[in-house]
Amino acid sequence: MPAAKSNAAAPKFDSPAQEAYLNLWRTYDRLREYEDELFSEYGLTAQQYNALRLLRAAAPERLATLELAEKLVSRAPDITRLVDRLEDRALIQRERPERNRRTVLVGITEAGQKLLADLDGPVRKCHERQLGHLSATAMKQLIALLKEARQPHEERARKAAR
Repeated sequence: MPAAKSNAAAPKFDSPAQEAYLNLWRTYDRLREYEDELFSEYGLTAQQYNALRLLRAAAPERLATLELAEKLVSRAPDITRLVDRLEDRALIQRERPERNRRTVLVGITEAGQKLLADLDGPVRKCHERQLGHLSATAMKQLIALLKEARQPHEERARKAAR
């Protein structure tokens, strides 16, 4: 005789933490599609764009490659390759100071500045497409919750980098 069907639905997630994490992952995947589409038009990745933004903010100063890697939104396991690709396009310049040849300093070029200026409007529109449907209150709540969720993990990463 077949087993009686249970009225209780099997849980979809093992825990609320798993449900939240999988929702973050799915949301990131959906929102990233817009960025990928935009940046591919300019021959960039989101990470390369982020590096250029950081270098523009530091200009006219240059950043050490390791400092740049630490400031990126997402980890860059191969910062050298990222810098190589931007340098190949003349968007950045790198230099080795005489006083410390092991350090590599990176700065944005005029071409990099122009590319970012060309991207400023389209990136704002992209972010509006991604999250513009949220109210100002919901946006502030989302930002606060995301910061709270990642805060202990960023502290751990900072300690590990020392």
